Amino acid sequence: MSNYESTFICSPELPTEKLDELIEKAKKIVSNNGGNVVIAQQLGKKRLAYPIKKFREGNYVYMELTGSGDMVSALETFYHVNDPIIRFLNVKVEKKKAVVKPTIAEPTAPAPVEVKSNESDKPQTPGAE
Repeated sequence: MSNYESTFICSPELPTEKLDELIEKAKKIVSNNGGNVVIAQQLGKKRLAYPIKKFREGNYVYMELTGSGDMVSALETFYHVNDPIIRFLNVKVEKKKAVVKPTIAEPTAPAPVEVKSNESDKPQTPGAE
């Protein structure tokens, strides 16, 4: 069993009753193929980034699912067959790994530099030996 997210966009001209019917049919397809719908919500009518089938807006529907790959392929077939659905996207969601914050080493002061003086560097005075 894997986790999936499914988002589809319906025609803006679709009445809300028909949209509800499409969502119920999608849920039924998921359950008939051994899956489970965790969340199903209508996100409302939104403006599209570019025209799709001459529509500038679309009704967005988002679902979180658990199930197998066969369930997803059956759901995609359902999306292809229904004309009011103008776009869809199914994504497999991996489990989130625990985020470990990297420890940042505190900056340390540089080691003191010892200056060695050579006796040859000292000015030589005659007769000082």
